[in-house]
Amino acid sequence: MNDQVASLWVYLSASPLLHLTLTVCFFVGARWLYRKTGKHAWMNPVLLSVLALVFILKLTDTPYNVYFEGAQFVHFMLGPATVALAIPLYRQWACLKRHPLALSISLVIGSITAAGSAVVIAKLGGVSQQALISIAPKSVTTPVAMGISETLGGLPSLTAAMVILTGIVGASLGPWVLDKLAINNPMAKGLAMGTASHGIGTGRAIYMGDVAAAFSGLAMGLNGLATTILLPLVWSWFGA
Repeated sequence: MNDQVASLWVYLSASPLLHLTLTVCFFVGARWLYRKTGKHAWMNPVLLSVLALVFILKLTDTPYNVYFEGAQFVHFMLGPATVALAIPLYRQWACLKRHPLALSISLVIGSITAAGSAVVIAKLGGVSQQALISIAPKSVTTPVAMGISETLGGLPSLTAAMVILTGIVGASLGPWVLDKLAINNPMAKGLAMGTASHGIGTGRAIYMGDVAAAFSGLAMGLNGLATTILLPLVWSWFGA
């Protein structure tokens, strides 16, 4: 019986669709659990899916590159998913045009705070210089953050991990923190979510309404531009 199970696993693991199927099934199950628990912050579907996948990969001793060969279609869909964020942005364009100064100030402060706080905390923890610059762009969407990290001498792989972790934490705790601070303006909520936790946070902001989703999508895009310009200045200012 054990030999049959082992043979079945060898057959399935050779199929590129196995890990894609696992990824989709885990996420669907995580969304169901998220709704059943009243959308509790720590039941975030992305967080649960990542933990489940890591457990399975460790249990089966499956290298990440083998997993990615099958699940890369999900990675490909990040592009269309990002473009789709333009829909709420288009719907709220008139509202966005009425607040250019507030948007600019908020984005610059948010970008500096996100990168600067990461550098300060990591430096106090005694991490290496290379790890510092890898952690700094944690609040920018993954492709941009990895490019910034590589250009300044960081580790893109570490940057990607920190970006994902930041997004999950922001999406999980962001709404709760905003509620505790009595921040009820949907524009402010969207800006905070998009600036602090990029695409994953923007995905969560969609559930806050069209206005929050539009401002979050705008903040995510502009924060990438702001961080690309400001991070080298912050890095130089801290003497790293």
